[in-house]
Amino acid sequence: MSDHTDDTAVHPNLDSRIHEYADVDTFTARGNPAILSRPCLAIFCSNRCPGDLIVKTYDLVQKLRDLGVVVISGFHSPVVKECLPILLRSPHPVIYCPARGIDSYRLLPELRKPLAAGRLLLLSPFTKDVTRVTSETAQQRNRFVAAVATRIFVYHAAPGSNTEQFCRELVALGKHVLTFDSEANRNIIESGVTPVDLADIREHIGDLALTLPRDASLGTSLL
Repeated sequence: MSDHTDDTAVHPNLDSRIHEYADVDTFTARGNPAILSRPCLAIFCSNRCPGDLIVKTYDLVQKLRDLGVVVISGFHSPVVKECLPILLRSPHPVIYCPARGIDSYRLLPELRKPLAAGRLLLLSPFTKDVTRVTSETAQQRNRFVAAVATRIFVYHAAPGSNTEQFCRELVALGKHVLTFDSEANRNIIESGVTPVDLADIREHIGDLALTLPRDASLGTSLL
């Protein structure tokens, strides 16, 4: 287990980015801190998502896996939660951010192997005393994820939802937010979120991609 002071050499600009976009005094990490040296893409989605966008979501996450893009998320909403097993089947890193402290966090069985292999980093802005997930901790976690991320992709933000309001906040703060070019996402596109066609995704996230050789080491895991 490590706190943020151990990771400053790995990601020297992380503290300033977090304080710029999230009200966080400290954070804890469990796993491989070297993953923070890579640019990453945050993914979010409303709890309810149109069927055609769910299909696009699975196509996108396959592309992210194939391109070697590091994904950061709370993997909480139903659609985003389904992305985690797909990403964990790749040789590339994932950053998982629960909306609670991780000191006593009981790992899901599917997380143990990638954590031990150095392909997974658990990251949390909460102390060990925060042991329950609430709507408030989820919102704090989302702001933290957005702060850490190099870029953000919102699959869908339902009109009037917390996710829609979150998108507006991120755009106002100058974060680069992407979404599928769909009439269902017109509400956030009109607020400044960049519409993306899945066929052109490389143009928007190509700089985040890195295909690692099979024997590439990401560093030492802190278990």
